[in-house]
Amino acid sequence: MTDAVLELLAKQAITERLHDYARGIDRGDRALVCSAFHDDAPADYGDMYAGTGHGFADYVIATHRDDLWLAHRITNVSITVRGDRAGSESYVEVRSRGTRNGRLIEMHAIGRYVDEWERREGEWRISNRRYLHGRDEHHEARPGAFPTEGSRDEADPSRTVLGR
Repeated sequence: MTDAVLELLAKQAITERLHDYARGIDRGDRALVCSAFHDDAPADYGDMYAGTGHGFADYVIATHRDDLWLAHRITNVSITVRGDRAGSESYVEVRSRGTRNGRLIEMHAIGRYVDEWERREGEWRISNRRYLHGRDEHHEARPGAFPTEGSRDEADPSRTVLGR
């Protein structure tokens, strides 16, 4: 394969890992969140969390365990590949809705992931993550016009069509 094709394959694999990470958080799937990180990868989320990527998986799933709805959107993905190493910057927008102290709360946050990647044994995973927080807001929400559908667990219809 040509260098250009190998670079495209690397970029696609990295992009899919980012999407798996977001989907893992949204579905409460620890293994899917962890699949984005090498076992020894540090993860620095500023005042929110500092530790390992796998530790962050535990933290974030516990934090959002009772949310009724959660969506991470990863956009503006820029990737530079250098052999078995790569760097990426991606924007993240998070929206959630859940009950806190008997009140329906909506949260909206934005930030950027600045990631270092390594291909080990043929797998691209994050070897170092830094999250740069942009802003967040929390406010009391009113019920929507339509009920929330789907679920954040194994019962969600996406599990059947994606097979995971």
